[in-house]
Amino acid sequence: MASLVNSVRGLACRNAPLLRWLALRSVSSSATTTAVRVDAKCNQKASNSFAALLSPFEQTGRWQLAIVRQYSAKEPLTLQLIKERVLLVLKLYDKVNPEKLTLESHFINDLGLDSLDHVEVIMAMEDEFGFEIPDGDAEKLFRPADIVQYIADKEDIYE
Repeated sequence: MASLVNSVRGLACRNAPLLRWLALRSVSSSATTTAVRVDAKCNQKASNSFAALLSPFEQTGRWQLAIVRQYSAKEPLTLQLIKERVLLVLKLYDKVNPEKLTLESHFINDLGLDSLDHVEVIMAMEDEFGFEIPDGDAEKLFRPADIVQYIADKEDIYE
């Protein structure tokens, strides 16, 4: 341990960032007191305390950020935008054939989806639009047009 302290003393006089790196990664608190002594012996312009060498992040272990609130509304939805987003989510779903997909396609009869696929589609719509669709309402949504109308009603969009 003594040889390590002597090595650190020699290096610290020439390289303060290395001292900071070594002290931060040290396991015991003895490195802090050693670093303070080294700092005093080297007659550097730094303060006598080791904390003067550390940044605010290194002192506390977390960034010092001011909390700022920024208010904004959600992106305004239109009926056309809802249609495009619903169709895009359905086109990206791997079990839906994009060539057969229209707003009037029935999930089970026309697209060949089963009940589990229907639940996954509803969950994808919940993720896309950011609100939960209750199971009672989800059982009634069998076409993309039904989903578009449901979302428009929930978001108070009428055209």
